[in-house]
Amino acid sequence: MHDHPTNMGPGALALVVLLVAVVGVALYIGAAVRLRRRGDAWPWWRDASVAAGAGAVAAAVLPFGAAAVLPSVAAAAVVPLPGGPFTAHMAGHLLVGMVGPLLIVLGRPVTLLLRSIPVGGTRTGLLTVLRSRPAALLTAPAVAAVLDMGGLWVLYRTPLFAAMHDDTLVAIVVHLHVFAAGMLFTVAICRLDPLRRRYGLPHLAVVLLVAGAVHAVLAKTLYAQSPPGTMFAASDLQAGAQLMYYGGDAVGVALAVVLAVRWYSGVGRARHAGGVGRARARTVTVGRARRPAA
Repeated sequence: MHDHPTNMGPGALALVVLLVAVVGVALYIGAAVRLRRRGDAWPWWRDASVAAGAGAVAAAVLPFGAAAVLPSVAAAAVVPLPGGPFTAHMAGHLLVGMVGPLLIVLGRPVTLLLRSIPVGGTRTGLLTVLRSRPAALLTAPAVAAVLDMGGLWVLYRTPLFAAMHDDTLVAIVVHLHVFAAGMLFTVAICRLDPLRRRYGLPHLAVVLLVAGAVHAVLAKTLYAQSPPGTMFAASDLQAGAQLMYYGGDAVGVALAVVLAVRWYSGVGRARHAGGVGRARARTVTVGRARRPAA
């Protein structure tokens, strides 16, 4: 089995991640509370979703969670993780790159930020960045899918996976990319926060379907063969690959549900707006017809 050196400081890393998660959730909840105090509606479930998403990411680097974001943490875990180090790593992959981003995006943090800050230069600057061409390119569904799924193929089908176990900096950079790419893909598919360009449901559904298929194929290759430069027990490798396969499918279904709800809500709003418009037109027509002749 591939040796996992302990030259990195898992305790310090876990502390930093936990601190960032706690501060981020506190800032989010504080902004939501201020919004409600001034009379604006902001559902409480969004607070819970962001807190759960941040908790999922933090749990991936804590000894008591899926400690495989940096696999050496698994060796210090008090509670043994089922399957083995590769299965633990895959649990971390799902938490950091898929589950956590989805829960955070469902909380619409950018929308909350825009509604919290006063109208002025800061708000205008943020909107300018969100609607800029680079942001539009990065949040294009196909581009985000390539960055996310392509990065995973590079990680697991090249020596990069083995290299990150031997270098702390490489490990940190890899998992920052996993989180950032997962966030970007989730934002690009869900499109819950204000973005420059709109994409229709067929386009988003096709990209989601293709990305899910690419993720599933990668999981199947890992079921048959370890990443280059590593040797895991067959049971561990297969358990981790199955977790990746079925876990990815579960998150894909959740994203599809978000798309379906958005589509249904959009159709409902359009029908309501059309009904109101027709009702106003009828009122004007009837009023004109009943107007007495001069």
